[in-house]
Formats: sequence, structure tokens, C-alpha cells
Amino acid sequence: MRVARLIPTARLTQYARGGGCACKIPPGLLERVVTGLTGGDDALLVGGPDGDDAAVLRIGGGRAVVSTADFFTPVVDDAYDWGRVTAANALSDVYAVGGEPLMAVNLLGWPVDTLPVELAREVLRGGRDVAALAGCAIAGGHSIDDPEPKYGLAVTGIADPDRLLTLDAGRPGMPLTLTKPLGTGVLLARHRATGEVFPHAVETMTRLNAEAALAAIERGAACATDVTGFGLLGHLYKLARASGVTAVVDASAVPYLDGARAAVRDGFVPGGTRRNLAWVSPHTGFRRIAEEERLLLADAQTSGGLLVAGEIPGAPVIGELVPRARHTLIVR
Repeated sequence: MRVARLIPTARLTQYARGGGCACKIPPGLLERVVTGLTGGDDALLVGGPDGDDAAVLRIGGGRAVVSTADFFTPVVDDAYDWGRVTAANALSDVYAVGGEPLMAVNLLGWPVDTLPVELAREVLRGGRDVAALAGCAIAGGHSIDDPEPKYGLAVTGIADPDRLLTLDAGRPGMPLTLTKPLGTGVLLARHRATGEVFPHAVETMTRLNAEAALAAIERGAACATDVTGFGLLGHLYKLARASGVTAVVDASAVPYLDGARAAVRDGFVPGGTRRNLAWVSPHTGFRRIAEEERLLLADAQTSGGLLVAGEIPGAPVIGELVPRARHTLIVR
């Protein structure tokens, strides 16, 4: 008789100061750090000062190589789900520039004297399974002994250099489409504090953005980003700034995950969400938008959807791009 092998359990979110994309360096500070440290090659099509989601380098023969890396501390206590979410989040950067992921290597930090290595294996298994859904091979990687558990992927992909999605290609008159609901940041903050599980949030975080990216390109879109740690408003601000336009958001059209509003009302707001709001507020004209709504619009997402300057069937239009005005963002 075969005996089932028991996998150790632990509340992984309790082993890190922050979780997921909410633990990113604040956007304003990050921009000061990296300004002037990118570029330097005319073949680099994407990846300069605008801060696009991935780097794209022309390699000849009508092809371009896409490269990105993304890792973070635990977002959920389930090791396998954490691996799945993290892999989907890393792969999203490739889709956000219109690329196709081909290969990835694991990035793992693990407190070997604190947490069982069997849990690390579950994390890696989750990442492998989501990468397999994307048709992306996993080929080894790198690991270190780290006081905080961290996991991610460095992903290599390929793209058509004439059909890229970039931050600076937005033009006045383009609608804005969002392909996943917001609210993962506040729900994950609640999970971290209480242990309450939100399967619908895990489902949306592990859903790949492959179909959304393909739909955007097939419909002629050239401008997009994914919504992750800087929140909807933070990523939209970067897009509008790079494109030289103003982005108008219809707050009533923005979709949210069930429980997100209740989480904000109950005080489960990540520090990253508050920092996002502080960063974009000087550049945003809020038209009778309550603080709760502002926080949700700035909520630090993990593995969020694509924000596309263009329409995608089945996804809500949440605003539009207009000629540059006094504010880079207008929320009404």
C-alpha cells in the first residue's frame, strides 16, 4: 500500500515584512534610483527611461528578444499557490509588451534553517505548472539562503518588433480597457492579517494574460501595460506621461473583486497602496472621488490584468486618453 507523503505547512506570509507586488520599492524612489542607468544600444526597442514592463531587443531577421525578471515575498500561505501566482506575474511582463514567453529560470531565496525545503519544492512546482500552461520551459535557476522567502522567474521571450505594446504609443481618442478586476492588494493584506482565504483572488492572479495580449495585438493596439505593484493609477500615470496625453478614468466602470471594498473599509490596506496614492495624487484631478475609492484605484496589485489603449472584446472600457491637460490623470 502506498502511503501519501505529507507536506509540511506554514503560514508563509508571516515570514516576510510585506507580500507580493506591494513590497516593491516605492515608485517615486525607484525612478530616482534608476534614472540614466538604462539604454545605451539602438537595438533596444523597449526598456529605456519610460519603465516599460520588459526589455525588448531587436536581433535581426524580423525578430526581437524579450527579457524580464520578477520576484517577491509570499502573497498567500499555500506554497503551491504562491508559486503559481508568482510565475503568472512574471510571465505577464512578457505579454504586456506583446511578446511570447519561451524559457524561464527560477529565482529562489529560502530560509533553510527556518522553513522546510519541501515547501520550497511546492513553490517551484507551482511555478513550473503555470509556466507549462504558457508553453514556457523552466530551466534550472539560482537560489540563495535568505532570511525571507522569495520566489520569481527570469523570463526570456520573443516578439515581432513591428507589433509591440509600449507605454509611449497612446494617442488622444483611444479607449482604455482593463482585463482583470482590481482588489488583490487589499484582499491579500486581509489574508496576511487574518488567514482568511480568497480562492477567487487566487484564480484571477494565476490566470495568464496571454489571450488578452493576443486580442490586443490582433485588434491593432500598440499601447499597453500590466497592472501590478504601482496600482491602476500608478501604471496609467506612467503610460499617459510616456505618451504625452492625459488619461481620464470613469471610476464607476472599474471592476473590483468581491470583498475588496469591505477589506478597505475594515482597514486592510497595504503600505504600497498608500505610497502609490501619494505618488500619483499631485498629478491627478479627482472629481468627487472618496478616499476609499482612491485607495482601491491605487491598490498595489499582484498579477493583475492588462491595461490596453484600445478595446478588447469582453473586457470593460474604463476610460479614455485625451489631449494633455493640466493633470496627467483625471478620475471622475
